[in-house]
Amino acid sequence: MATRKTVITILLIAVTVFTAFRIKQKEEIRNDFKKYYDEQNVEGSFVLYDSKNDKLIFYNKKQYTDSFSPASTFKICNSLIGLETGIIKDENFVIPWDSVVRQNPKWNTDHDLKTAFKNSTVWYYRELARRVGEKKMKYWLDKSKFGNMDMSGGVDLFWLRGGLRITPEQQIDFLKRLHDNKLVFSKRSTEIVKRIMIVKDTLGYVLRAKTGWSDGDKKSIGWYIGYLETNDNVYYFSNCIQTPDFDKAKARIEITDQIFYDLKLKK
Repeated sequence: MATRKTVITILLIAVTVFTAFRIKQKEEIRNDFKKYYDEQNVEGSFVLYDSKNDKLIFYNKKQYTDSFSPASTFKICNSLIGLETGIIKDENFVIPWDSVVRQNPKWNTDHDLKTAFKNSTVWYYRELARRVGEKKMKYWLDKSKFGNMDMSGGVDLFWLRGGLRITPEQQIDFLKRLHDNKLVFSKRSTEIVKRIMIVKDTLGYVLRAKTGWSDGDKKSIGWYIGYLETNDNVYYFSNCIQTPDFDKAKARIEITDQIFYDLKLKK
C-alpha cells in the first residue's frame, strides 16, 4: 500500500510532466498583422493554431479569452444537432421558405442544409432550432461544450441576441474536436457538416470555414473561423473583428486571406 509520501511524490511528478508538456507549445506574436485591420478601419484579433508544430500565432492575444456572441458560427454546431436529432436527414433536407421577404435576397427561397449554411440563412436555422426544441437543444449544447452553453434568449435566438458567448480559444478548441471526430456527434453527422463547410478545395489545400455577424448597440462583431488542411498539416484559425460600421462584413474574410498569404499558407 502506497504511503502518503509516495502518493505526494507521484502527484508532484505528474504535475511537473504536465507543466513541461504545456510549456512545449510554441507561441508567436505578430503585431505586424495590425496593418491589415488598420487598412479596413476595424479592430479585432487573430489566432492560428499550427497543429503539426503545436504552435499558436497571435495578433492581439489579449482577446484570445474574451467572450463574444458566436452569431452564425453557431451554425456549425446547430447543423450537427439538427442531424444528430434526426430533424434534418442529410445536407439535402429542405425547409420551405415562409414567404417573408428579408433583406438578404439569397434567403428568399426554399433552402436545404448546404445552401442555408453557405448563405448563412438565419430563418432556416431558427426554424431548425424550434423543431429541435429547447430540451434537446440544451442537452446537445451541453454535451458539445460549445462556448458558455447559455441558452437564455429563446431557443431560436440564443446564439444571435441571447446569452450564448464564445471565445476565440473556444472556437479553436471546437474546430479541433470537429476535425478529429472527438465531438459527441456521430461520424455521419460530423462528415456531413465537414462537407458543407468546404469553402475551397484545391490540389494544395482544403478550406473549411464559417462566417458570423452580430449587430451591437455600439459595435458589431464579425467572425471568420475554420481550418485549412494541407497535405501534411492542419491550420485552425479564428478572426474576430469589431466595428461600428455595418458595411465592414467583408473585412473578416479579406484580413484572413491577407494573413494566409503572409504566412504562405495560400498562393
